[in-house]
Amino acid sequence: MNRQRNTTFSLLTPSQVYLKAGNKPGTIIKIEVPKTVCRNEMSKSGRELGLVETISIANPLFGSKANSTNGTNPLWTQQFDYLIVIDFESTCWEGEQGGWKQPEIIEFPAVLLNVHTGQLEQEFQQYVCPIENQKLSEFCKSLTGITQQQVDDGVPLSTCLLLFSRWINTIKQNKNLIFHGNSTQKSENERLCTFVTWSDWDLATCLHNECRRKQISKLDILNQWVDLRATYKQLYNRRPQGLRGALSELGINFEGREHSGLCDARNTSRLAWRMVQDGGVLKITTNINTTSARYGSFLFEHPFLQHLPSFREAPNNNCAQGAKGLTMTKIAKLPQTAENIRRVYREAGLPPPIL
Repeated sequence: MNRQRNTTFSLLTPSQVYLKAGNKPGTIIKIEVPKTVCRNEMSKSGRELGLVETISIANPLFGSKANSTNGTNPLWTQQFDYLIVIDFESTCWEGEQGGWKQPEIIEFPAVLLNVHTGQLEQEFQQYVCPIENQKLSEFCKSLTGITQQQVDDGVPLSTCLLLFSRWINTIKQNKNLIFHGNSTQKSENERLCTFVTWSDWDLATCLHNECRRKQISKLDILNQWVDLRATYKQLYNRRPQGLRGALSELGINFEGREHSGLCDARNTSRLAWRMVQDGGVLKITTNINTTSARYGSFLFEHPFLQHLPSFREAPNNNCAQGAKGLTMTKIAKLPQTAENIRRVYREAGLPPPIL
């Protein structure tokens, strides 16, 4: 049982109090909170009346929420042993200067987090040269800190993905990793691993759309990941104000340059580790494969396609789920209707598939 100490601070924000207390296990912090400095962490009465609030900082080994009451170590409940955190930087423009231009990845970073120790054991970083809009905007250079020379000296996205694949294979062999599985699918010596991003944008939008536009193949393992922003909201029951804001709410200082892909990935890893300590169980939140299957069903039901012979005459035994269950694979095997399929996607506001 932890020995508790009482500490009182006046006129401090929750994050300042957290830092001042030094994150000592079992410390009870009594905060005298004026209304003007209240944050979301404070109760409704504290926000309205400026009452004294009490916040308990739990033992880091057991987390502050779900697992602190029953004594269960949160590390025992984790599905994954390792997390690969990704945070792309892409071409961008201020306001409406970009027009209809599409973002292209210009920095491809990844860090390997050991869920059991909180240590970053490996890193990957590669600058990528854009080909659709080769000259970086002044806004982009100012925001990311990436120079024109760095992207000019970079590699095409296809080459970057090849280098990333080699890096994945190396750590996979060295650490006996398997991706996106569960504990029943691994041997005693194997370790489960998945990807983590701050929101779905990096893998579902940026990489997916660029590979589609440029006809580039990517690793299938990049089709599943943990959206840490969504997990954060569920764990702490509040909407984070960006990555820096999420860290600040937990009393963690952002380290390095914001909007540097590698720095963002490192800080996202620190946040993920803290969430594990607080009892959060990180699970896959997004799977592009299942999303594509839903789009396939939608396509078959779309009125625009009903007059097409290849769809109207499709027998049930050629469908995954009966007459209205064509999968993306089956649709992709109908080259005579490829343009029609793309048109349906555009009408539905969905990104056209590669056919």
